[in-house]
Amino acid sequence: MMAEAKKMTMEELLASEDSVKQLIEGETVKGTVISVKKHEILIDLGANGVGMVSRKEASYSRNIEEGQEVVASIVDTEMKDGCVLLSMRKAVKDKAWEEIAKQMEDGEIVEVTPYDANRGGLLVDYEGIRGFLPVSHLAADHYPRVGSSDKDEILQRLNALVGTNIKVKILDASKKDNKLIFSEKEATKDVLAERFAEMKVDDVVKGRVTGVVDFGVFLNVDGVEGLVHISEISWERVNNPADYVKVGEEIEAKIIAIDNERLSLSMKQLTPDPWLSEVEDLKKGAKIEGTVTRITPFGAFVQISPAVEALVHVSELGEGSDVDPEKVFTMNERKEFKVLDIDKENRKISLSLN
Repeated sequence: MMAEAKKMTMEELLASEDSVKQLIEGETVKGTVISVKKHEILIDLGANGVGMVSRKEASYSRNIEEGQEVVASIVDTEMKDGCVLLSMRKAVKDKAWEEIAKQMEDGEIVEVTPYDANRGGLLVDYEGIRGFLPVSHLAADHYPRVGSSDKDEILQRLNALVGTNIKVKILDASKKDNKLIFSEKEATKDVLAERFAEMKVDDVVKGRVTGVVDFGVFLNVDGVEGLVHISEISWERVNNPADYVKVGEEIEAKIIAIDNERLSLSMKQLTPDPWLSEVEDLKKGAKIEGTVTRITPFGAFVQISPAVEALVHVSELGEGSDVDPEKVFTMNERKEFKVLDIDKENRKISLSLN
């Protein structure tokens, strides 16, 4: 193998900068391809002799020609035959890590295509290096908002992103730990901040439903995440938000609060409050009928009209503080009550059995 290396005169060796540079394992070197064989690639390293790429990396020979200048990493500075063992695959990865470090430092937005998913996020191959896009760093449009028990649905939503192009920023990169983490949230943060700044309370917005959970509905409003709490879905009592909307549906909602780059939204406030109209003619002292809907240690809740629920406090059930509401009421029982107070500002009505 050494006989195939380009011969140099003593003067050329002394004049060569490489003659004084000691080869160090792990560093990269440049060389010129001497020959491309089935099981090895020989590279002229100048004053440092001949380098060889082993047969396990011979697949690179399909793209390499004699006379081509290449970059390789040093695996072993001197093998038995005097050659330097090189790795072209490692050099490519080393170069990729350098580029990744620069992209992270510059805050550059790059594009990745996930090749697989698990419940924790998306698996990514970027510049030949495997990385990870955690589910917590997905933007609102991609975040799988589902019920806490719907683990299979989370994975299903993430699998739907496999093969799609996603713009991200590099959140963390460590060649030493072989760690590469991406964030879609960081890549969209500046644009979303501008959109967020344009929104204000009482605006009516249109959004796409991205998740339906026990406590409400998540909307993607032009890239900004919003939540319609279960109490703001309808004026009537809502037991299951999924009865009102489904994922992918586009709906209108009113912004009722803006906090920590999330919108608090209301669907019900886009329609008149039936509670106000139903209590309009109700007077203190009036006798009304109602149906017991909930029994608690502090009293019972009574439905007196489709949109109006009132409370009979335990103090109104008889003398003493040891009255047990469960002994006084039964669920779905219909009784006559007396109106004690009507608080329209706080939408509360107090009743008494007396």
